[in-house]
Amino acid sequence: MRQGKISENVLKRSVLRKIKTHRDEVVSGAGIGKDCAILAHAQDGETVLSTTPVTAPLTELGRYAVPMALNNVALAGARPLGVLLTILLPEEIQEPELAQLMEQTEEICSEWQVEILGGHTEVMPVVTEPVMTVTGVGQRDCAAGRLPGIGAGQDIIVSKWIGLEGTARLARRYREELSQRFPMRMIEEAACFDRYLSVIPEAATAVKSGVCGMHDVSRGGICGALWELASGAGVGLNVDLKKLPVRQETIEICEYFALNPYELLSGGCLIMTAWDGEKLVMDLAGIKIPAQVVGKTTDSNERVLYNGGEKRFLDMPKTDQIYHISQ
Repeated sequence: MRQGKISENVLKRSVLRKIKTHRDEVVSGAGIGKDCAILAHAQDGETVLSTTPVTAPLTELGRYAVPMALNNVALAGARPLGVLLTILLPEEIQEPELAQLMEQTEEICSEWQVEILGGHTEVMPVVTEPVMTVTGVGQRDCAAGRLPGIGAGQDIIVSKWIGLEGTARLARRYREELSQRFPMRMIEEAACFDRYLSVIPEAATAVKSGVCGMHDVSRGGICGALWELASGAGVGLNVDLKKLPVRQETIEICEYFALNPYELLSGGCLIMTAWDGEKLVMDLAGIKIPAQVVGKTTDSNERVLYNGGEKRFLDMPKTDQIYHISQ
């Protein structure tokens, strides 16, 4: 497509016509000449916003970007309502590819009943691969939506498995190469880990179950997320490395690429703290989401990982392992 802001015809044909999910709270949404979205605000309610940029192949961009933004909104105890999209494209991208991206994004939004509220799409010569920045928008009740907060002595619970998003991306991008080493059945299963990327169901259940705090596990993996959780709350932690849930597909693919699964992109995995972690695990099992108590928060500044008889201190977050592979 030609450089610059996409034309009105392309906007109508390949962007706006793809938006089919609508919510009653949206007074004014995406449209020609509309530079902002307007939401009806419930009495005693709060609006929650979260923005995240994602780079990925165009055929996968919406699949990774939208859940990340919506997850952040849900973790604040809010009900996701919509998303604003900024899409920056290299010049070689053609209009049918943009239309396909919007169809994928709308499909994901429809699944979670959120509306595409608007945004901006532009073709830029300085952009070498597609970038999508998603702003998630949600509402929460002023009283019920706020969490008690993370404190010392709480159980640390991890949902689903670490390394899900990184494993899915690697399996999709290097499918042919991996097929020379592993059964195709295993590769296809790993590539479908993106079906687990939303944490909205477990966040909603966790709030009802008395969760104290929540933190998504994304860039930097579980080690990065544990550090951020402890640093943000001003607590220490003791975590049993062997209790951290990880799929065998993740282990195999990480070993092949010589990557550390504990520092791998882990969208879809959620860290929670609660006074009664086992109750939260049982409540999550009730909606068929696996979870595991992996440790406790402490009143010290030490962030400790135990691996059998070995004890080591958690390092500051590092560059995500997925960037260690040449793209």
